[in-house]
Amino acid sequence: MIEASNPPLARALLVKGHALAAGFDEARIASAKAPAVLAHFKSWLEAGRAGTMDYLTEQADRRSDVSVAFPWARTMVVAALQYDTPHPYSTKAPGDAWIARYAWGDDYHEVVRARLEALRAALGAAFGSYESRAYVDTGPVAEKAYAVAAGLGAYGKNTCVLNQRLGSWFFLGVLITDLDLTPDAPTTDICGSCRACLDACPTQAFPEPYVLDARRCISYLTIEVKDAIDPALRESMGRHVFGCDICQDVCPWNRKRLVSGGPSFEPRPGNVAPSFEELAHLSPEEFQQRFKKNPIKRSKRRGLLRNVAVAIGNAGSIEHGVLLEELMTDEDPIVREHAAWGLRRLERRLAEQGGPGSGRV
Repeated sequence: MIEASNPPLARALLVKGHALAAGFDEARIASAKAPAVLAHFKSWLEAGRAGTMDYLTEQADRRSDVSVAFPWARTMVVAALQYDTPHPYSTKAPGDAWIARYAWGDDYHEVVRARLEALRAALGAAFGSYESRAYVDTGPVAEKAYAVAAGLGAYGKNTCVLNQRLGSWFFLGVLITDLDLTPDAPTTDICGSCRACLDACPTQAFPEPYVLDARRCISYLTIEVKDAIDPALRESMGRHVFGCDICQDVCPWNRKRLVSGGPSFEPRPGNVAPSFEELAHLSPEEFQQRFKKNPIKRSKRRGLLRNVAVAIGNAGSIEHGVLLEELMTDEDPIVREHAAWGLRRLERRLAEQGGPGSGRV
């Protein structure tokens, strides 16, 4: 067991070593003191840019300063786990949908949480009794702000955390502790003059660099929105049915990354560019079975079919009209409405393209 008199820097190095041993790809230490960037969090919420994510507005004080919920907090261990696996973007066929990479494999909450618990146990063995809380995207913690403060990465202009070795396709796990550990230094900006992510966003979700308006983000629209999607944004959603990778796909740091995700994040069968037919025909039982312990289960069948209807309208071919007609008879009114929109969009798009098979489907 490490003596209490051991220097904070030596303890910090030990903690980071245990994080790597627990299976994380990188780990850094931040002070529990609220990072300066969180001073803007409430104004971001007040501008309405969180949309319907009430869990953010309801926890505004706690997320602005971790000491509100955990007055004993002294330091934060922020750990990263790469999830992207080497599978190309393969949606060349008009019958393919797109699922964001983070949802290809197992539920990241369980995978990252297991590593955090292993880390917490290792630190208990090393330091003895100590206070801690572990969170994976579910607690009152602004993980990205602490990751940047800890030097785990820098904010990208798309508001993702960029790491020169990992890119931005990694999950964050946070262990809040009362341990006296030497914090790491923040990382400076690594975007420079690049604005690839800003220019590539089809819904213009970035009103300015380093600022996200979630209400326009495809990930928000396909996951967080539970009812009807704003008709003004539907055409810009393309073939996405769960999440979006566009602003990360075009990031040079992701093309340079040196680490790939492990077996837990390898795609389940059919999760890379699934066919519209396959998704549109999922029964409630099939949906539950296929997406068991997978992030897509969060959208529920209703949300997924709603997204599929929009995607077919945007990217489907004449043969997919029958799928939209079938979805127009679904028991859920949200699915029916989006299917009707999708059919109108498909017919209009095909008519504009002209040629054989254009017009009504």
